[in-house]
Amino acid sequence: MRRFYEFFAGGGMARAGLGTGWECLLANDFDAKKGASYARNWGDDHLIVDDIRNLAPDDMPETPDLVWGSFPCQDLSLAGMGGGLKGARSGTFWPFVHHIRSLRDENRAPSVIALENVLGTLTSHKGKDFTAICRALRDLGYRFGAVVLDAALFVPQSRPRLIIVAMRTDLPLPAGVAGQGAKSPWHTKALCNAYESLPKALQKHWLWWDMPTPPERVLRFADLVEDKPKSTKWHSKTETRALLSMMSEVNLAKVETAKASGVRMVGTIYKRTRIEHGIKVQRAEVRFDEIAGCLRTPAGGSSRQLIMVVENDSIRSRLISTRETARLMGLPEDYQLPERYNEAYHLTGDGVAVPVVRHLSEHLFERLIPAKQSASV
Repeated sequence: MRRFYEFFAGGGMARAGLGTGWECLLANDFDAKKGASYARNWGDDHLIVDDIRNLAPDDMPETPDLVWGSFPCQDLSLAGMGGGLKGARSGTFWPFVHHIRSLRDENRAPSVIALENVLGTLTSHKGKDFTAICRALRDLGYRFGAVVLDAALFVPQSRPRLIIVAMRTDLPLPAGVAGQGAKSPWHTKALCNAYESLPKALQKHWLWWDMPTPPERVLRFADLVEDKPKSTKWHSKTETRALLSMMSEVNLAKVETAKASGVRMVGTIYKRTRIEHGIKVQRAEVRFDEIAGCLRTPAGGSSRQLIMVVENDSIRSRLISTRETARLMGLPEDYQLPERYNEAYHLTGDGVAVPVVRHLSEHLFERLIPAKQSASV
């Protein structure tokens, strides 16, 4: 059995994606509420709820084959404050690097490191943050590459994420896991631009990871919608009319098209602030393309996604339910969510989509780490 650490673990979605063929040696997150959800679903015998900066080498048992780190995105996100790797949250990448260095110095370095974050990582501080990540991995003794994986390949949610995968330079590279150059859909134009911006000395350590493209997704967002949700309730007719009044002509036209279709249509809505004629106006923007917008953490009411169900002349609306958000992340139906709405939404909106990790595990990690290596010292 292969073994792993999961830093910035949240509710354990990377663990869910890796599956039963993996043993978690250590899970760490600083958020007590997320830690409680992790413990409820996975147990707490290997869980440490504390700031990553406070962990000591003795807290990290044995030798992991894989170390996963979904380090915070707030300072790297295009919607963030632009602190990058110097920011208070995204800057926790550096304590993560420190722990890998400590493992290396004790001859316990993992075979593979995987980092997951938002696409803004590629352009943060004009690419300097991405270069810093790559340089840190090289200095730790790893070759590295990256892919862009959109959860929409597997579940009906638009959620593109950058995955950086690094492999120890002293280990043999299996045939077929890396190509000679960029390949769609894994290597987007933005990723290729980021690679081209790397110093030549770092490009020499780059690997163009290759994986099979998954079969076309057949699951639609409408297939995940609950008729009688427990975590939220349907709006009154007055509330739905108020939501419609916040729509521009373009978005109202989408609703009318849905009504005229003659079939049940399910759309998702985000409220966004737009500048119109020099004035800030809050607008409700809807999409009926069978896919949900990217889930976010509910910092405020405008960041919580709503749904709209249109069937002939009937229009209903409400907040997306917490179980629907879990389904959009690929979590199983028996995954236990927090009872409080915002806590559950925060847990799912701040995670990594489970089938994304499963695809990486099946087609990359498990090829880079043969099962026989799990007995390594």
